[in-house]
Amino acid sequence: MADKPNLSSGVGRIEKLDPQLQLTVRDHVHRILRGAILAGRFTPDEKVNERQLAEQFGVSTTPVKEALRLLEAEGLVQSLPRRGILIRFNINWAEEMILARAALESMIGRLAARRMSEDSKPTLKATVGLMEAATASGNADELIALNETFHDQIHRASRCQYLVRLIERQQFYDASIRRIIHSDPAEREKALHEHSAIAAAIIDGDAERAEKQMRDHVVRSGETYLSIVFGNKEDV
Repeated sequence: MADKPNLSSGVGRIEKLDPQLQLTVRDHVHRILRGAILAGRFTPDEKVNERQLAEQFGVSTTPVKEALRLLEAEGLVQSLPRRGILIRFNINWAEEMILARAALESMIGRLAARRMSEDSKPTLKATVGLMEAATASGNADELIALNETFHDQIHRASRCQYLVRLIERQQFYDASIRRIIHSDPAEREKALHEHSAIAAAIIDGDAERAEKQMRDHVVRSGETYLSIVFGNKEDV
């Protein structure tokens, strides 16, 4: 006889919602517009029209206005009197995001090396093994998912709360950019080598090495991002 759900604890009574269903129209518009801006699909100082965006999304102007206000709070756009909404994201802004993310991720890596439990180490090592297999097969979608898993595992191992919350605003890659990056065999090999080195340092409990390996990885991958989005590679 099948086990009955534990109704007293609430487990098994209600199915989990798809996280995507919990997003409002404003959230969807914000996420898509933010990704498009960070992917370089708008040029710096380009003027965007709320009504045209609403037509493209197939929604009213209200969620578009709300999404643009969120983007303005992030500094990616600016509303100017009699000039409308202007894109403010440019290569200098992107460089600063990369450096901010490198600083945060490197500190998280350092703390993960000090705080990771012995039980969590085999899981991180197994993820690197899966990344190795995906790198060999050239499966970009799987590598994108594994990359997120890898960093999530390090975040959890670090037991950071404040730093992890800060880093959520430094996510500057969207799926299309990641796919382009992971479609390059040379880039896949570099990323695998770097991820392996980060994992080894954390598993060894070497905080200084973990910090350096993570910072170098984020900066180098950031340079690749700059070359794709802005057409040239700058020293960061």
